[in-house]
This record gives sequence, structure tokens and C-alpha cells, in this order.
Amino acid sequence: MATTLRVIVDQMVTPLPNGISRYTEELTRALVQTAPRGCTVEGIISALPPEKIAAVEAALPGLSQLHRTTLPRRELAAAWQLGIVPSLGTGMIHSPSLLAPLHRHDREFDATQMVVTLHDTLPWTHPKSLTPTSVAWHKAMLKRARKHADAIVVPTHAVAEQLGELVDLGDRVRVISGAVASGLKLPADADLRAATLDLPTEYILTVGSLDPRRGITSLINGLGTPGAPDLPLLVLGSDTWGDLSLAVVADEAGLPEGRVRALGYLSDDDLAVVLARASVFVYPSLQEGFGLPLIEAFSFGTPVVHSDDPALMEVAGGAGIAVERGKKGYGERLVDAVSSVLSDTERAGRMRIIGQDRARAFSWRDSAERVWALHADL
Repeated sequence: MATTLRVIVDQMVTPLPNGISRYTEELTRALVQTAPRGCTVEGIISALPPEKIAAVEAALPGLSQLHRTTLPRRELAAAWQLGIVPSLGTGMIHSPSLLAPLHRHDREFDATQMVVTLHDTLPWTHPKSLTPTSVAWHKAMLKRARKHADAIVVPTHAVAEQLGELVDLGDRVRVISGAVASGLKLPADADLRAATLDLPTEYILTVGSLDPRRGITSLINGLGTPGAPDLPLLVLGSDTWGDLSLAVVADEAGLPEGRVRALGYLSDDDLAVVLARASVFVYPSLQEGFGLPLIEAFSFGTPVVHSDDPALMEVAGGAGIAVERGKKGYGERLVDAVSSVLSDTERAGRMRIIGQDRARAFSWRDSAERVWALHADL
């Protein structure tokens, strides 16, 4: 008898690509590719228009079936939050997020098992980084997961520890990390793309918004201090956050106009070019669940400076330069670390090699095999 693993793939369809949409796509694709003999993978998705369903099917070759629920996403998320579960709520179910048909079930009786994923504890520690609706939903879904999930996957031991402080899940927490997207590779037309993006020959690269948790304001302020490196700062992400804009923050830090520039959201090909050509990549975020951009930068051999957030320390594994967080002098410490890379070509060269080596420690194939093993254990 064939064993079927059903994956909630609804998170793949988002207005803007984000970490969870990418994680969902990459993990599901790898689960299909690593399915043990006699096992198949199906998808569960909300009531989306046919063209979006077709796009999901095209992105996941080998998916044996895609079940479309009767409810659109908002209604589906609300129903599952209340424990109203349509007929799809049995069998082996894996959710790459907390969006899951969590309900009372008996693993022995109907072979139903529910595994959900929590990527970070930001709804509890940094609620201002999210919308109030998102915070409330995450809190409600974690309560349901505590009652009804057979296992909860987290990306790092750091998140496992933070989660343990919020809720007692016994021995149900499993650490399974993500990896670099399979499509993130240098394209043949890299020079042309660099010219179109107007990339300087040397630049500092960072990622995130002006959300205080991301630490980008500290980095910009650090670049305004005497003796700081005089390179442009390119930001992967949005130009504004609430009423704040990069131009205003840079101006207040005393930086000349145009020195700090947002690149917005890039295609994989453009992102690969930008990461590969950066003189140094800085990840000043004060709290993350995993920190995929670190591994992305490592994979292109770009030297990395990051905060001492526990998840980033765990993921970097000593391959980057860690900078102590804290209000006083954080920007200056970040910029000192950046200078130490820019002024020492030997050190930068060593960091390139160590970083690429570190990136190889993460693979979607390995993550998928561990998910299959987790379901087999249950």
C-alpha cells in the first residue's frame, strides 16, 4: 500500500516572495525527489484561481496530486485557527508553517499525524515587526499546535530554545534547517545584469527593512562615523518602513545623497550577481530564526559580518565575523568589522573559502530526508 505525505503548499502563493514561500517550494520539491519507495507526495492548497494553481503545479514536478480546499486562504486560515477542519485533515500531513488543519486525532487509530513548522519566535519577541493580525494568528496557532501537533519543526536550536521558554512541547520539537534556493546561481549574463542594476565596482551589501529589529539604521549610522569605509551601501529590500526612508536615515547620519540605495526585491539571477560581487555582506539583524541570507552570501564566497544573535551564530558556524549587539556603539562595531575585512585581502580571501565550505553544510536534499525520517519515526 502506498504511503502518502500531504504538504500544505499554500504559502508558496504570496504577493511578494518571502522566506516561507521559498522554504515551502524548495522543501516540497525536495520531498518529491527524496520520496522513499512506495511513498508519494500530494499538496493541499486554498481555493485559488486556476492560473495560480497551475503555477504551483509547474513549480512542483512529480507532485502526485494537488488538493484544492473549498475555502480561500483568509477563510481557510481562520477556519483552521478555530479547529474547523474539512475532510483533508487525516493521514500524514506536513506543514512548512503553522498553517495546518490541527485537530484532535489518534495516530494509532487513523494513522493521522500532523507536523507543523515554526520559523521564529518574532510574534512573541518582536510583535512590532509583524502586523497585529499576524501576531494574533501565530499565537492562536501555536496554542493549537501545543494541543494537536505530533511534532514541531524549527530551523535552529536557537529557535528550539526560545520556543521552550514560551510553551512546553516536551520532546516534540525537531531541528531541521533550510538551505540556499536551487535556482540561486550566477547567470551567464552577469556583466549585463550588473550594468543594468548600476552596481558599483565595490560596495557593502545588506538585507532587510528599517524595522528597528533589522539593525540597518545602526549600520547606516556607523557608516557616518569618522574613519568609516567610504563604500556605497546597497540594501536588498524596501526603501521605506512606515514613515522612515533610507534617504532620510542616511542624511541624518551625515552620508552624501545616493550613498545608500535600496535594490528592492530581485529575481534569483539578479540576486546572485549582487551577492557575488559585494565586497562584504552585513547582516546586522537583532533576532532571526535562521538567517538564510548568511548562507546565500557564503555560497558565493562573499565575506560576511553578522550580529551575535544566537540563530545567526549557529548558522554561520564561525565562518563570518560576529559583532556584539547592544544599543551603545553597535553601528561602530559593525563598521569596524567591515573595515577589518576590506583592509585585509588575506583575511577576506580566507573568509571566502571558509564561507563556501560552510554553505555546503546545508542542502534541501538533507532537509527533506530528515522530514521523511521524522514522519517515519512518528
